[in-house]
Amino acid sequence: MAAKTEGLSADERAAVKQRAAELRAEAKAGKTREAGEKAIREAIDALPDDDRAIAEGLDRIVKEVAPQLVPKTWYGFPSYADANGKIVVFFKPASKFESRYPTLGFEEAAQLDDGDMWVTSFALRALTPETERRVAEYVRKAAG
Repeated sequence: MAAKTEGLSADERAAVKQRAAELRAEAKAGKTREAGEKAIREAIDALPDDDRAIAEGLDRIVKEVAPQLVPKTWYGFPSYADANGKIVVFFKPASKFESRYPTLGFEEAAQLDDGDMWVTSFALRALTPETERRVAEYVRKAAG
């Protein structure tokens, strides 16, 4: 676990710096699907095996059920945005902050509203046929 200091931890500061670098790279390369695909591929390839397997599966699922979402990285996470550039779904690898499990998350642009309470993230330890089916359902609904 990274050392904690006043304010942000070292891992959190690194994530903020990574996000700033992503924004600079987007401005330079343009916010195209191709640039996003390249950024996601690089982010996924850099992950440890367990995280990489889940991230690759999630990438495949998003492309199948919500091809309108645009791939991009967000704080180093493989993520997918709507037509307005707002993040809909992202994958936070366990290795990013030395977490016990990776997370499948949904941001405010996700169309998951369900009354006064709805899910915004899941621990996702493995992609089995059942979890793939559930992930596909949530991504499809989130993408609207």
